[in-house]
Amino acid sequence: MRTLLVIIALMLASCATTSRLDAAGDVHALLVAIRDNDRATFERHVDRPALRRQIEGRLVREARSSGAAGALQSLGIALAQPAAEFASAALIQPRVFRMAAENYGYTPDQPIPGRLTIASALRYSGDRQVCATRRQDGPCLLTFEEQGGVWRLTGFEGELSDLRAALSARK
Repeated sequence: MRTLLVIIALMLASCATTSRLDAAGDVHALLVAIRDNDRATFERHVDRPALRRQIEGRLVREARSSGAAGALQSLGIALAQPAAEFASAALIQPRVFRMAAENYGYTPDQPIPGRLTIASALRYSGDRQVCATRRQDGPCLLTFEEQGGVWRLTGFEGELSDLRAALSARK
């Protein structure tokens, strides 16, 4: 019985490692697209509707927790959807992500990490999902989901202000 449990555990770990390696190839392609401002490749590796929904959810949560009075809070919630649409159009661009990466110290003259290095930085976070963290034990900052054989960016848990600052610096 114990041997069977060990085999099952190894098989599950193998699946997670395979997922991380597969995801790492697409994350690498996304990083290259960001570096090179390659919009077509960037769009293949980004799920805009998922990111828009996530941004909208964050704006709604912020409005609810703001402590604003009923009508003002309702207004904030009502404006979350159009604000999320604007934010996704303005902020989810290769050049904005490149500028945000530079704010974290990643410059265009540095080589992009290889697939194995990226895979080691990804954490299996569920069925067909991996996430990237800044520190190994840190919270997820970027979430990727396997969709039809391509791992796509579906979540950004970093500070939206990082992307806004990158956009402002670019102007």
